[in-house]
Amino acid sequence: MKIAVTARGSELESEVDSRFGRAAWFIVVDTETGAYEAVDNSAGVEASSGAGVEAARKLVDRGVEAVLTGHCGPNAFRVLRAAGIEVVLGASGTVAEATEAFKEGRLSPAADPDVAGH
Repeated sequence: MKIAVTARGSELESEVDSRFGRAAWFIVVDTETGAYEAVDNSAGVEASSGAGVEAARKLVDRGVEAVLTGHCGPNAFRVLRAAGIEVVLGASGTVAEATEAFKEGRLSPAADPDVAGH
């Protein structure tokens, strides 16, 4: 399964970024092989608006099946869910720790976004 984890850096040891659209990086991980790709999201960090929707589209284009993050707003949540991507909120620790928690079933998809839109 291909997942994306919001991150403050470009490595598996990086801390999970609690923000979705304005996360510095997305680490796209293949949960079966452990292979990963760091996706720069500096455009989202600096965007005046629409950061969440653009970030969601970037991950849709990469074929991810789930997103692990701390928080997600309604517009990005809608785009992700419409593409069939599970949104897992409340992820914390390092990217590797969050990935492992997801694989072990300790993190579950959310039914709704947890922050208001901007």
